[in-house]
Amino acid sequence: MKPEASRTELIAADAHRGTRLDRFIVERCPNLSRARVQELIEERLVLVNGAPAKAALKLRGGERIYVEAQERPPLSAEPEHIPLQILYEDDDVLVVNKPAGMSVHAGAGNSQGTLVNALLGRGQSLSSGGAVTNDLRPGIVHRLDKDTSGVIAIAKNDFAHAKLAESFRTRAVKKTYLALAEGKFDRDQGTIELAIGRDPTRRTRMKALAATLKTGSRALAGKARSAITEWRKLAEIGSATLLEVQLHTGRTHQIRAHLSALKHPLVGDTLYGAATHLQTRNSAMPALGRQFLHSTKLGFPHPRSGKWVETRAPLPSDLRDYLDRLAAAEGKSLAAAESYF
Repeated sequence: MKPEASRTELIAADAHRGTRLDRFIVERCPNLSRARVQELIEERLVLVNGAPAKAALKLRGGERIYVEAQERPPLSAEPEHIPLQILYEDDDVLVVNKPAGMSVHAGAGNSQGTLVNALLGRGQSLSSGGAVTNDLRPGIVHRLDKDTSGVIAIAKNDFAHAKLAESFRTRAVKKTYLALAEGKFDRDQGTIELAIGRDPTRRTRMKALAATLKTGSRALAGKARSAITEWRKLAEIGSATLLEVQLHTGRTHQIRAHLSALKHPLVGDTLYGAATHLQTRNSAMPALGRQFLHSTKLGFPHPRSGKWVETRAPLPSDLRDYLDRLAAAEGKSLAAAESYF
């Protein structure tokens, strides 16, 4: 059955002068999220005085606004035959090298082509310990951003899920990333301890706060969580630095937000302030098309035996090709960092 559409008419008052269109609609239509409102605007289902408008339109007061909202059909995770690179597998755990561009599980406006769809397509038995409505996240203990490639562990049963989740919670898991950041660092290594919360002005990204979140702090309660990122310099390549990064917590966009806060955004990460084209001494590099971030190693105690398991995913071809081109443009050698690829 096709979801029903509802049409809402709104009138902007003088008090709303200067308010963005999307924020005004979210305020007046609490059943719609801001992301959904922006989708409706892009689909030209929001009219201002009879004409489509942009989300950033500033109201003047007196506008007549029509919102035609069609409910999305319920999301579900369906099996799909999508090839996966398996790094490790036994009766309890599966470790996959996730490609960039693949979401881990279904979400708003995205119900196909995910890692969960691919796992179900293998006929894979998965835990229900992380499941939510419609079982959208079976087996998922931790996540990687859609455009971050690399190692991710999957629980095949509820026992393994509970044990792995506890290992992540107690920081018994070792998570290692390779990252290429803009600029040069004045030290060889360092630790970033900045609390991370949702950016109040750009809801699609996170924000690192200027001070570490303290235990019991009421001012940041519910808005930010403590986060610790450790980095080590591997190589300087012109106007960029290759880093090995260890995560000691697992906040959304943690590495991206932390490095951006240091004024060293990941190469290609335009959401967090990176340039579209990295400049070399003689020219500009082509656009990378995603953030330069790869989950290269994941180590954890096996949920049943307790034996240490460590898996590694090689640097994918798009990132390696980019590094090679950058090194050639800058006349640099990557020999010292080859063992990390």
